Amino acid sequence: MRLLVVEDEERLARALKRGLEAEGFVVDLAADGIEGLEAARYGDYAAVVLDIMLPSLSGYRIVATLRAEANWVPVLMLSAKDGEYDQADGLDAGADDYLTKPFSFVVLLARLRALLRRGAPERPAVLAVGDLTLDPASRQVRRGDVEVTLTSREYALLEYLIRHAGAACSKIAILDHVWEAGADTDPNVVEVYVGYLRRKIDTPFGRRSVQTVRGLGYRLADDRAG
Repeated sequence: MRLLVVEDEERLARALKRGLEAEGFVVDLAADGIEGLEAARYGDYAAVVLDIMLPSLSGYRIVATLRAEANWVPVLMLSAKDGEYDQADGLDAGADDYLTKPFSFVVLLARLRALLRRGAPERPAVLAVGDLTLDPASRQVRRGDVEVTLTSREYALLEYLIRHAGAACSKIAILDHVWEAGADTDPNVVEVYVGYLRRKIDTPFGRRSVQTVRGLGYRLADDRAG
């Protein structure tokens, strides 16, 4: 299998090439963002190992561009940035996995193999239920052609529901994923924010996409019929 490693630290790039080739891979190297993007666009790679901080073009821009062009090659992103928001930015841009430097080569290899087992199924960069869309990279929400402005909490709630579209999501599950872990939050606050969300994405458009599932919680569904 052929891999692309986009890394501007020459010693690390060479070490990765040696290690991966010893495992039976064929490895190409790119040392800057523009070169890496062109290689990923036109090379037939099983996966890409992509640094974030690159000359000329960042790893964020590279993966976002590939996804916008419907290129779904699996991407393992590397970075010295280990903050949770840095990791979220990389994954939201379209990366499949994220590994912080310094890292174990054994772990990198295991994660690469996991990506290769999954392959590169086509998946949209923008999440949608009917004409309601959410773009995780830009954090833009639209109902048809109309942009909808949400607070951070409303956005997080909608993102959780849209990622579980069609399924009933309990208040406890929503609390666990949308509110701070360990916070002593009354489950009824979910009902309050569902009301806020409905007033922004449903009521002005005559929709009922945020549905109550009696005894279970809430479900996001395509309700274009009104």
